[in-house]
Amino acid sequence: MGGDNAPHIVLAGANIARLRYPDARFILFGDETELTPRLKKLRGLPDVVEIHHTSERVLADDKPSQIVRTGKQTSMRLAIDAVKEGRAGGIVSAGNTGALMAMAVLTLRRLPGISRPAMASFFPTLHGETLMLDLGANVSYDADNLVQFAIMGEVFAREVLGTKEPTIGLLNIGSEDIKGNEALKQAAQMLRDSDLADRFYGFVEGNDIPSGTVDVVVTDGFTGNVALKTAEGTAKLIGGFVREAFKSSVLAQVGYLFAKRALDKLRVRTDPRRYNGAMLLGLNGVCVKSHGATDAVGFATAIGVAVDMVKKAVNNSIAERAAAAQIKNSLAAS
Repeated sequence: MGGDNAPHIVLAGANIARLRYPDARFILFGDETELTPRLKKLRGLPDVVEIHHTSERVLADDKPSQIVRTGKQTSMRLAIDAVKEGRAGGIVSAGNTGALMAMAVLTLRRLPGISRPAMASFFPTLHGETLMLDLGANVSYDADNLVQFAIMGEVFAREVLGTKEPTIGLLNIGSEDIKGNEALKQAAQMLRDSDLADRFYGFVEGNDIPSGTVDVVVTDGFTGNVALKTAEGTAKLIGGFVREAFKSSVLAQVGYLFAKRALDKLRVRTDPRRYNGAMLLGLNGVCVKSHGATDAVGFATAIGVAVDMVKKAVNNSIAERAAAAQIKNSLAAS
């Protein structure tokens, strides 16, 4: 029931995902008086859907701290509970981001060896796709957090994105070793001394993100969120400039006809719906946040991210990697 166009895009997105992932089954948490009539119009989807009725929902302007206390019967909380209890492999929501993070952390808890979960997503680059985390789950952080983000990002890039040996970079204000705060410098040294040393590229800058310099960009939640929103805004700005340019004259409109095929390829390559679905990595359960303003295609992509995380057992791999890192650090300290 969350998102700007719910529940329509959720149902339509599940219908697309049903065809992409024939083995998937869905539990819809929400008001059955709204869901049932819409569901009947989507041929085939009712066969793989179970509705869990609740009339309560999390609104876009609800405060996370309040929802954690009073929202136990909301569609969002009940969906998270289903993951905790093993009735569902993962949750996908386009609802209130803060509420989702707060309730997911409280209910699912953290994986062993992970002190703070991180929000992660991937971006198109000149060399394919780059994963970036954290994108807003943590404003304060230390070196240990950054190293854990690197571990989680490396696992996701390897297991889900299919990158055989993902390279890792720490986002900084310069590539020199003397740049950055103490947490960044300590994290860099810890990564050089870890099992990920051969994957650690070093410090990267903002322009390295779209260049695809590394496969995993690690940063704190404040910086990551600013970078994410800047990238989204820049993409919209460039798209607007291109549309204005081709409308500027009759000759430009004729030129558009000749360039249409190439522009269509560009549109597909940069379509934000292809990259929809931010993962909350580090939780003891799969939790994917869809953009609230996405459409059915974008929501289906977010479902696909959750399906891949479940099938590839990403959380198990993260827990194993984190445990191995803790053991190594303990031996080094002793």
